[in-house]
Amino acid sequence: MTTRTLNKTGGMARYIAAGIGAGLVMAASMPALAGSFPDKPVKLVVPFPPGGSTDVLGRLLARKLGEVLQQSVVVENRAGAGTIVGADYVAKSAPDGYTLLFSAATTFTVNPVTYARLPYDPLKSFEPLGMVGSTALVLLANPAVKADTLKQLVSEAKATPGGMSYGSYGAGTTAHFAGEMINAATGMGLLHVPYKGSAPAMADLIGNQIPLSVDTVVAAAPQLKGGKVKAIAVTSATRSKLLPQVPTAIESGFPGVSLSTWFAVVAPKGIPAPVRQTLESAIANMMKDPALQQSMTANGFEPEYGSAGEYRARVTSELVRLRKIAQAANIHAD
Repeated sequence: MTTRTLNKTGGMARYIAAGIGAGLVMAASMPALAGSFPDKPVKLVVPFPPGGSTDVLGRLLARKLGEVLQQSVVVENRAGAGTIVGADYVAKSAPDGYTLLFSAATTFTVNPVTYARLPYDPLKSFEPLGMVGSTALVLLANPAVKADTLKQLVSEAKATPGGMSYGSYGAGTTAHFAGEMINAATGMGLLHVPYKGSAPAMADLIGNQIPLSVDTVVAAAPQLKGGKVKAIAVTSATRSKLLPQVPTAIESGFPGVSLSTWFAVVAPKGIPAPVRQTLESAIANMMKDPALQQSMTANGFEPEYGSAGEYRARVTSELVRLRKIAQAANIHAD
């Protein structure tokens, strides 16, 4: 009796001990599983063609992010429909942290304002991981334009019979919005001429087919250096490091003109909290690297880290501001 009782008790003890052991093993493995991300290459989708300025920046970031995560980060270009193709692909991807989107304000604030319908929402479809930088937009003039400052240009434009026109790299782009912001602030009444890309707009500006254009400082810098065009003002809140001699529109006396092209990394909505935290921390640490900052500046980008919360605030406020411009200037893409 005693022996049987002891055996039953011993069996129960062994059963309990085994259960506790299994529980400990499971508990111990849970942090390991959470901490194993990423255990395979991460895909960074760039919704622009290879070789462009956004693609260049995406590859700089992918290289550094891979170093921080200690895992390969591979750039995949999915261009089309003004970044909609790539953004929609990422929005519908598995929310596991292995497919990320690196894109510009075009995706997050311009498209939602200019398109009546989009297959994604900039706030509801994505988990923001961090803003990483911006590039200023610049109002350019052909050397035949007499004005060298924005106030001089206002006077010249108003005195020009029939007015003046400006080109942009496309209807409904950030350059178009910046141009209309300048129009509203100065009262110049410039006529917008949309082009299919920066290159043809720049060619016509150099050839004096159009007197003015709005472009990124990245595209403008080589032409400015060669003296083929001149810069009137940048539309960013502060001067561009690439064009430090060019004043902002705010400095030029027009405080209502402030718009730049900014960039962010986002993931599909619903990624696990530990994965999101890992990626957010990696991006924040990546942006502290002096070598990356130097490379970004050399390529015409301003390193500017912003948290997920700052992304949400910027998207929310910019959507309101751009909708007003779109309504006033009748900007729409469909």
